[in-house]
Amino acid sequence: MSEFAVDLADVRKTYGRKVRALQGVSIQVRSGEIFGLLGPNGAGKSTLVKVMMTIVRPDCLRGTVLNRAIGDPVALERIGYLPEHHRFPTYLTGRQVVEFSAAMSNVDRRTRKQRAGELLDRVGMGDWKDRPLGSYSKGMRQRTGLAAALVNDPQLVVLDEPTDGVDPVGRREIRDLLIGIRDEGRTVLLNSHLLSEIESVCARVAIMVQGRLVSQGTIDELTASSRRYEIVVEGSPPAWCDGAATVQPIPPGQLLGAGVTGSASRLIFLGLDAIGAQPILDRLRAENRTIVAVQTVRESLEDLFMRAVTDPNTGLIYRPGAER
Repeated sequence: MSEFAVDLADVRKTYGRKVRALQGVSIQVRSGEIFGLLGPNGAGKSTLVKVMMTIVRPDCLRGTVLNRAIGDPVALERIGYLPEHHRFPTYLTGRQVVEFSAAMSNVDRRTRKQRAGELLDRVGMGDWKDRPLGSYSKGMRQRTGLAAALVNDPQLVVLDEPTDGVDPVGRREIRDLLIGIRDEGRTVLLNSHLLSEIESVCARVAIMVQGRLVSQGTIDELTASSRRYEIVVEGSPPAWCDGAATVQPIPPGQLLGAGVTGSASRLIFLGLDAIGAQPILDRLRAENRTIVAVQTVRESLEDLFMRAVTDPNTGLIYRPGAER
């Protein structure tokens, strides 16, 4: 059995003659991980998900989902899906929505009634499950949709903007729920604009721009080139650092609470790990330098994302509407 729950290659989709929504996208999502799919509006993320779910027919596609061909009925029954703009009749209750979704996935009547109540409690909608959707807020509908996506006991959960319209408390609860789903051995493919959430729960990410995949891997792998050691010392930098580090003078008063009364300097060493930093720290101590702070720094996911969508070397500078 393949280690990948999702293994897609050379996915292409063109709408009409001009809109190239997907231009040879290939992604691999490992079984049992939370995988984040990132990109600006119009990048093709939702189209890729819809191709995988057989909602959109691609021009070209190779690969498997849950070790079966795309569109295989057995595989589709083992997928839970929450689309970005899901719509249910507002006269239905939350319980009815979840039970209806279970019936569409061939879950037997007794099981779907039991799971509906359990899952609505799990997403924080237990007190509202017998009220109509017309009385729900947007965030409450998102929670209900998430319960519907889990009701068929899926092996793969595909979520397109699951926290859209959810308040900060709800986002924290959904984040914890996703971690719980992963810990149960399920795979989660998460499409979200909230980079902080992606960074906190995803093992690996893929960044799409204008229908193309520009990077894929763990956040540590993708930010390896930006990793650096920063050492702040009191006073001017030592002369031997010239050429070995980037030096940033720090005016007095900017290191509040650090105990620095005069000026200080930040020494930035690229490509340095903890072992390599020890001789530098030893030399600074031998010179009776006051070491104010030592920290490892790397790009955040937001920094990585912005670099990916604006890097002129990729030829993929993001301009809204340019993909059309």
